[in-house]
Amino acid sequence: LVIDGQAVSTPAMLDSINPSHLREVVGRVASATPDHAVRAIAAAKEAFPAWRDTDPGARADLLVRAANIMRSRRFELAGWQVYECAKNWREADADVAEAIDFLEYYALHMRRLAQPRGNNLPGEDNASFYEPRGVAVIIAPWNFPLAILCGMTAAALVTGNTAIMKPAEQSAVIAAKLMEIWTQAGIPPGVVHYLPGVGEEVGPTLAEHPDVALVAFTGSRGVGMVLNRQTAMLAPGQTHIKKLIAELGGKNAIIIDDDADLDEAVHGVVASAFGYQGQKCSASSRAIVLAPLHDVFLDRVVETTRSLKIGPAEDPSCKFGPVVDVEARDRILGYIDKGKAQARLVYAGDPGFVVSEGAYVGPHIFADVAPDAVIAQEEIFGPVLAVIKVSGLDEALRIANGTDYALTGGLFSRSPENIRRVKREFRVGNLYINRKITGALVGRQPFGGFKLSGIGSKAGGDD
Repeated sequence: LVIDGQAVSTPAMLDSINPSHLREVVGRVASATPDHAVRAIAAAKEAFPAWRDTDPGARADLLVRAANIMRSRRFELAGWQVYECAKNWREADADVAEAIDFLEYYALHMRRLAQPRGNNLPGEDNASFYEPRGVAVIIAPWNFPLAILCGMTAAALVTGNTAIMKPAEQSAVIAAKLMEIWTQAGIPPGVVHYLPGVGEEVGPTLAEHPDVALVAFTGSRGVGMVLNRQTAMLAPGQTHIKKLIAELGGKNAIIIDDDADLDEAVHGVVASAFGYQGQKCSASSRAIVLAPLHDVFLDRVVETTRSLKIGPAEDPSCKFGPVVDVEARDRILGYIDKGKAQARLVYAGDPGFVVSEGAYVGPHIFADVAPDAVIAQEEIFGPVLAVIKVSGLDEALRIANGTDYALTGGLFSRSPENIRRVKREFRVGNLYINRKITGALVGRQPFGGFKLSGIGSKAGGDD
C-alpha cells in the first residue's frame, strides 16, 4: 500500500496471476483492510486544503509530467498488461496510449476551466469559478487497467481533489506502476494513495465514510447499484452530499441494414464482439441483421471468427487470448450453456491444447436468438455473440433498444435516411456508424452511457 506517501506492508498478500498461464504469478501486492482505508481517507482529508489551493496550472503541469513519464515507459507498461490482464500487444499499447491522452486532455481542460467567469457591472465585480469537492475514491476495473484508473484519478487530481486509488484485484500490479508514476511526477505526499485489496472488504468503508466526497466507479451494474445506495446514505458527521460517477457496462448491439457494406460489417462486428475476448463494456454482444443479408452475413462472421488464432497473449501471432481469470471463464461457460438451451450454436472456437494452461474460452456465435433470450439480454462480459434476424428497421430498433442498458451501439448502412433515423432513435451513449463500436478516443468520442449503463457523465469529454 501507499498511504500518505509511505509504503505500508500487510500480513495478507494478493497474488496476481497470468491468465494465459495460470501457474505464473505476475506479482504480489498488499491487501488493505478497513483500517487502512480509514487511514488513507484521513490522510487524504488532511492533504486536501493545500492541494485545493495549489495553482490549477501547477496541477495541470503535474499531469503533463506524468504523461511524459508514461510515454517513456510505454512498452514496459504495455508489457505488464500483456502478462497481468492477457491483453494482446495491440490492445495493451492502445490502453497505455489512452492513459496518456487522458492525462494531457484533462490538463488542457483544467487550464480552461481555471479561468474565472463573470459579468461585471458598475459597482460589481462578479466571478464564477469551480471548486474541488474533497476526498475522491477511485474504484477501477481490470479490463482497461491503466487507462480507466489513470483517467478517473487524473480528473480528480487536476481539479483539486485528493484521491484514493482502489484497483481491481486482477490488475493491482499495473496500478502499482501508476502509483510509481504519480510519485515520480512529483505528487505531494497524501494527495494520492494506492489501496489494493478485496473490494468486498474495503469497498463499504470507502463508499460510506463521512469524509469521502466523491466516488468514481467503472464496473458491474450490481456493484454500481450497491455504491449508489451507499453513497446516497447520510453518514453521522457527514456535512456534504456525496457525488457518484458510475459507468456500468452494456448489452450493445450493431444493426446491419440490408444495403450494408458486407466487408465492413463483418469486420466491424467481429472486432467489436471478440476484441480482447469480448471483455469491454462497449463490446458488441448482439448483431441485429435485416433478413436479406442475414444468412450470408452469418456465414461470413463465422468464417472470419474461425480465422482468429487462440493462444497466450504474449504470442504476437495470436489474436484471441484467455479471459481474465478462472471465475470469469466459469461464469461465461454458464451463459454458453444457457445459450445452447435457447438458441442455435453455429460456432464454438476450440482453444485446443492451451485450454488447460490458462483461463481460455473460445469465441461463440449463436443464431436464431430470441430478443428476450438470456444471452440477448444479460451482460456476459465475454466472447459470446447473439445474431438476431429481423424483418426491417422498425423491428431492429425495437430490439436494439429493448434492454436495460444504453452504452454503445452501431449501424452499418449506406442509406442516408436510415442513418438519420437510427441516429435519432437508437438510444445509446455512443453510437457508431459504419465502424466498430469499441475503441472510443479521448476528446473525439467522449464515452459514457445512460439507462442502466451509467449516469450520463462522459469520460474524455467536457464533463
